[in-house]
Amino acid sequence: MQAQPVTPALDPKKIHDTVVILDFGSQVTQLIARRIREIGVYSVLLPFNAPMEKIIEANPKAIILSGGPASVTEANSPRAHAEIFTMGIPVFGICYGQQTMCEQLGGKVTSSPKREFGRAHISVEDNTSPLFAGIWQPGTMPQVWMSHGDSVSAIPDGFKVIGKSDTCPYAAVADEKRKFYGVQFHPEVVHTPEGKQIISNFVLNIAGVKNDWTMAAYKDEAIAAIRAQVGKERVICGVSGGVDSTVVAGLLHAAIGDQLTCIFVDTGLMRQNEGQEVVDLFRDHFNIPLVHEQAGKLFLERLAGVSDPEQKRKIIGKAFIDVFEDAKKRAGEAPFLAQGTLYPDVIESVSFTGGPSVTIKSHHNVGGLPEDLKFKLVEPLRALFKDEVRALGLELGIPEKFIKRHPFPGPGLAIRIPGDITEEKLSILRKADAIFIEELHSNKLYDETWQAFAVLLPVKTVGVMGDGRTYDSVLALRAVTSVDGMTADYAPLPHEFLGRCAVRIVNEVKGINRVVYDITSKPPGTIEWE
Repeated sequence: MQAQPVTPALDPKKIHDTVVILDFGSQVTQLIARRIREIGVYSVLLPFNAPMEKIIEANPKAIILSGGPASVTEANSPRAHAEIFTMGIPVFGICYGQQTMCEQLGGKVTSSPKREFGRAHISVEDNTSPLFAGIWQPGTMPQVWMSHGDSVSAIPDGFKVIGKSDTCPYAAVADEKRKFYGVQFHPEVVHTPEGKQIISNFVLNIAGVKNDWTMAAYKDEAIAAIRAQVGKERVICGVSGGVDSTVVAGLLHAAIGDQLTCIFVDTGLMRQNEGQEVVDLFRDHFNIPLVHEQAGKLFLERLAGVSDPEQKRKIIGKAFIDVFEDAKKRAGEAPFLAQGTLYPDVIESVSFTGGPSVTIKSHHNVGGLPEDLKFKLVEPLRALFKDEVRALGLELGIPEKFIKRHPFPGPGLAIRIPGDITEEKLSILRKADAIFIEELHSNKLYDETWQAFAVLLPVKTVGVMGDGRTYDSVLALRAVTSVDGMTADYAPLPHEFLGRCAVRIVNEVKGINRVVYDITSKPPGTIEWE
């Protein structure tokens, strides 16, 4: 019997005013939802073709139509439900969303003679529109971010122009009576500096949505919902020391106390001293019953001689399941299993690729739990984005060192050692990685990077130490900046800092004689090396 999903007792859209975003496939649609959450309003992201019943069920106070890669000028390109425009609520179209709204309401869209991708400037034609209230003055040329090949060439009846550019005469339009608005640019990205304020104007001022979505309120609501769902039953929660599982455990403990037992599978593939830190957090800080499975020897035995990264993941996932099965017997009977599922994991994504997407690599999570665990699921974070989870963790009093910790892949250091895995390699990598992270903290650079780590390469080079020749391993340092890991750029760490890290690593870690820095963005690379 498969683990049974349970409809969460906590449904934020029944408690808070909600904005629904209909996704037409833009790569930055999630940013719209995040910007709305940042101004204290609950948002829900649905596919553009979600049934009207599902949209109505969300009880939206406003609807936003996202951008997307399709062309309104092509047959069978996606459209919003016609009923969206008869619900009597404000609608805001962004890029493709503006185009389909205008076309569906009687306007016209044509292919532009000149496409726009990147920074652009628009001329503000009407700052009396509440969409631009308190932001721009007439005649100014504020910066925005464009990404389009088509554009609106005729607007529907009732609309007026409130912004234009040299190549886009209808860069911003408004039907103030029906509260329909459209912009060709992307206000959700940081490259439109006042974009967040535009979204705020639409949501708070035009739609009149209440901004009462806070993590303090969510904590209380989630605790009440967990108690209602679980009752007096026991719950098992797998923990890894990562942000998500730590916050889930902290929230459950606040809700049900000793009804919770945590299981920590120590794979032996963690960073320096990390296993003991997890044990100390849960046993000493939280005082939560913890089953600690030290399984490093088992994982190393099963990984012996394996170099293929996908095979590593499968072996680690299977070993994790085997150890977890034994651990749950020690934990005792419990009908509920808690998981750190986040909102991006449950969003129904839209694809216009015309076929199945290419698998770049398996997900970094260790692996799915076995189908015969017979648990009912408790997923108190499934409405939250990662930054909201961190805010919730602080509300729960979890130490910042855990809440602000960089993401760490489920397979651990096994995918930061290309090639086969040995205890010697793990020891070398742990020491080098610890120096890098220590220096980031000491120089106040850790919080400026989204993720940072070291990779031990299967490459040896000649070096000189003292008067002797060495032939040792190369270590790569990797640090990136990102919002959510979907895209990332390398962190431009100071050369002096990188030089200091290299000197310390070569001097203090036996087995490394050369250090390099990875300056690849994502795409084309991935953040992890395997």
